[in-house]
Amino acid sequence: MSAAISLANLTKLADGELVQTAVAGREASFEELVRRYQRPIAAYVYRMVGDYDSALDLTQEVFIKVYNSLARYRSEFKFSTWIYKIAHNAAIDHLRRHAVREQALTCSVDGERREVVIESRRLTPEQESERKERRSEIESVVQLLQASYRELIVLRHSHDLSYDEIAEVTGLPLGTVKNRLFRAREAMRDLLVQRGIDSA
Repeated sequence: MSAAISLANLTKLADGELVQTAVAGREASFEELVRRYQRPIAAYVYRMVGDYDSALDLTQEVFIKVYNSLARYRSEFKFSTWIYKIAHNAAIDHLRRHAVREQALTCSVDGERREVVIESRRLTPEQESERKERRSEIESVVQLLQASYRELIVLRHSHDLSYDEIAEVTGLPLGTVKNRLFRAREAMRDLLVQRGIDSA
């Protein structure tokens, strides 16, 4: 491909094409992949580890690993699934290294969670307040789930991965993914009901 590819043209390329041109030495192609995936990967890792600074560090590690592994990427897999798998492994390794700290963070982080994810939509102040409160309650309930349930909920409902993609990312059998997601949703529903929140 010509070195004169414009930035506008890069944004039109599929992930696989960007990988090919990045492997061939075009830095702008890798930068485009980072632009596409940095926010969702950072959000996923943050919700796994529960600590903002650690999530930023881990996200950077993920993209370093991605860059160093691009030549080994196999095009029969979706790039998004591949990068989530790398992020999954980084988050799990971090949680194993900080197993004791993780429980303390889960308790202390809930109060700050309101300010983390902000969507700019034109709502009335009352609607915005109600929405933030509900979102905060759901976020805190997600954080109360055991790690194996929490990750599946985040992958499915925050990042819209299919059951098959979740199985690929986590290395779990498809049946286990479906079963754990069912149990995770039941656990969430029970926790929301305990807090007096309609889970519908």
